[in-house]
Amino acid sequence: MALEFRGVSKSFDTRDGGSLLAVNDVSFRVEEGEFVSVVGPSGCGKSTILSMTAGLYQPSEGEVLVSNQPVTGPNAHVGFMLQKDLLLPWRSIVHNIEFGLESRGVGRQERRARAMKELAHCHLAGFEDHFPYQLSGGMRQRAALARTLAIDPEIILLDEPFSALDAQTKLLLQNSFAGTIKDAGKTTLLITHDLAEAVLMSDRILVLSERPGTIIAEIKVDLPHRDQPIKRRQMPEVADYATQLFKHLKLEEKAA
Repeated sequence: MALEFRGVSKSFDTRDGGSLLAVNDVSFRVEEGEFVSVVGPSGCGKSTILSMTAGLYQPSEGEVLVSNQPVTGPNAHVGFMLQKDLLLPWRSIVHNIEFGLESRGVGRQERRARAMKELAHCHLAGFEDHFPYQLSGGMRQRAALARTLAIDPEIILLDEPFSALDAQTKLLLQNSFAGTIKDAGKTTLLITHDLAEAVLMSDRILVLSERPGTIIAEIKVDLPHRDQPIKRRQMPEVADYATQLFKHLKLEEKAA
């Protein structure tokens, strides 16, 4: 088991001295190599779930386990990607990819070898000496993925990494990410507001309620081509899965 939440609840203190319950009694498992998406209304605790997996927050109740070990603090076994690539503008792309390895004390030769390997893996060979401002938004996100893969995490956490991109770039990048992650054999947890994206990229989808978020549905995406969202997008069944998600989230009622 790569990741497990056992009856996890998380509350935050508020300025008026009260508390805000963000997620409530959340339990789920993610197998090694599985790609799971989490969808739900804004403010339902999706990012809180990622932060607890990374060890940035501790549960108020329950337990989070990575590789069957309780997460009790910042977790070096996960790689976290946000909406912004957060590349350091004063460092070249290869030096950006080496950054996590450098902070972990990995030697120069090994850092460079691993960085160059992930550059090739993410289709950025030849751009190692460029700086972030010289790359397109999609290329910058691929560089951020290469930086994440370079530290060889057990789990990759994706916090809406495609949300700022135009539709064409988004689909191409989804396809690139999905293939790269599948080839690397990485367990992945994605949070997204894009229901089609969840269907295109996932083995399973967890649906959260409004805050406090709790799991109200779990949908297995029984479709081929998880590593090729462009191919999966052409399948008529994708619309059926999206309709299921709409119904669970009651989006049709809200639109009316």
